[in-house]
Amino acid sequence: MLISLCKPFRRLQISGVEIRLRELGRRLDINKVHPHKFRRTLATRAIDKGMPIEQVQVLLGHQKIDTTLQYAMVDQRNVRNSHRRYIA
Repeated sequence: MLISLCKPFRRLQISGVEIRLRELGRRLDINKVHPHKFRRTLATRAIDKGMPIEQVQVLLGHQKIDTTLQYAMVDQRNVRNSHRRYIA
């Protein structure tokens, strides 16, 4: 859980995360910084590194596995390596 940096210490809302990321992007001269890109990257990297899709589903808070599968762009090399490791 994220909290605000100022009193009263309340839960940080999504808009607060977006605002902070946009400001950080401006400071670094990076356009189009969005929290959703971080979320998508997290899911993709986790799956590429071998994290089970069910765990990624829980991490992202998805009710249905189909939603998680839409987030993840699976690296085909990883599929090949997993096939060799677990099946071949």
